Amino acid sequence: MQLKHHLQQHAQRAALHNEVHARPPQALVAPLAISSVVMVCDAAQREASRLHLAALLRDHHLPLPDPQASHLRMDLGQFHIRWELHTEFVSWTFMCPLATQRFGESEPPRALDAVPQDWLAALPGQCLSSLHLWALSTPALGAATLIKQLLLEDTLVASSVAGGAAEVYTDFALRADGFSRMLLLVGSLSQRRLGRLVQRLLEIESYRMAALLGLPAAREATGILASAEGELAELASAIRSATAQDEPLLLDRLTKLAGQVESRHAASHARFSASAAYFELVDKRISDIDEAVLPGMQTIGQFMERRLSPARATCAWAARRQDALSQRVSRISNLLRTRVEIEQQQSSQALLATMNSRQDMQLKLQSTVEGLSVAAITYYIVGLISYLAKAAHSLGWPWSAESTAAAAIPVVALAVWWSLRRLHHRVFKD
Repeated sequence: MQLKHHLQQHAQRAALHNEVHARPPQALVAPLAISSVVMVCDAAQREASRLHLAALLRDHHLPLPDPQASHLRMDLGQFHIRWELHTEFVSWTFMCPLATQRFGESEPPRALDAVPQDWLAALPGQCLSSLHLWALSTPALGAATLIKQLLLEDTLVASSVAGGAAEVYTDFALRADGFSRMLLLVGSLSQRRLGRLVQRLLEIESYRMAALLGLPAAREATGILASAEGELAELASAIRSATAQDEPLLLDRLTKLAGQVESRHAASHARFSASAAYFELVDKRISDIDEAVLPGMQTIGQFMERRLSPARATCAWAARRQDALSQRVSRISNLLRTRVEIEQQQSSQALLATMNSRQDMQLKLQSTVEGLSVAAITYYIVGLISYLAKAAHSLGWPWSAESTAAAAIPVVALAVWWSLRRLHHRVFKD
């Protein structure tokens, strides 16, 4: 009996599960011509590349790509296409089989020759990398001649790969058509191993160029960072001898400098981080092809180590320099703000001392006024008692009004004073 489970599924479960199957290598059969084109695209161009692919498939009466697909492989008869959507670029790979011939007598055909040229010229984006690769069975004759036909001897790089089962040759040089070239002598590789090896070689070239996108940003940042560091040094020196009147101007200059540094940091930090990730991918792909040295030749890994290390170090140094400058600006800003706050607190304390002095004076004046108030209130109350004594004297009160008033003065004065003191203590107690 089969049980049916109705579990609530995560919205991204299918996409995350299928990520392990994204961009799988395909089995390839030599001899084979391969052309790879990498186009740097923004968001609009990435979507346009999907529509451009759909137009090609529609012309060949083939099913259109899924709107959410990030990669596609399709056989179009004369050639095979592989389309991959990456974060910053779109890669197009075209493959076509080669007829058996004596390679070395003439240059082998290119895969792009079978692609519609008008459609190819309209690829969305800007070309970052383009490579022609030929995967050939090791010929008994003509291999040396073919290498000389395809590649430049002065910059030739070669190695044994895939545990010695194949050999790869390239010169990392651009030809007049804007493409570099690579030759792979397959040897005893199986179809699946050949597919994985070709994919790794194409990714080395793509990721190498993507990693180098950080180099122009690093060079541009050098001049800006030098200027900002000089201004920061001037501000740090000026703060040491600044007066209270100079501090607002220094704080304004420092705030503008911090804005400039953070703006530059935000603009280039993502680029430097991406370059570092691409450099790591290049290292990983070179490790994956399992190179071994051919006599008298420089391997791809050795070439990349020598030629890419300066660019990688420049990008990493620019990123560290930006981070360090941002932290220095933040520290000096905090130092200046702390200094301004301390002076403001000192001013506030002086103001509070002045207010306390004035309050003491007001209390003394208030005590004086209280004494006068006792006399005034006593005067009015005694006056009322005098009037009452006059009226009571006619009714038999034995004392005269003057005597009664004189006797009442100390009693009334003491009662008024005592009442005011109690009121005063009660108010201050509250």
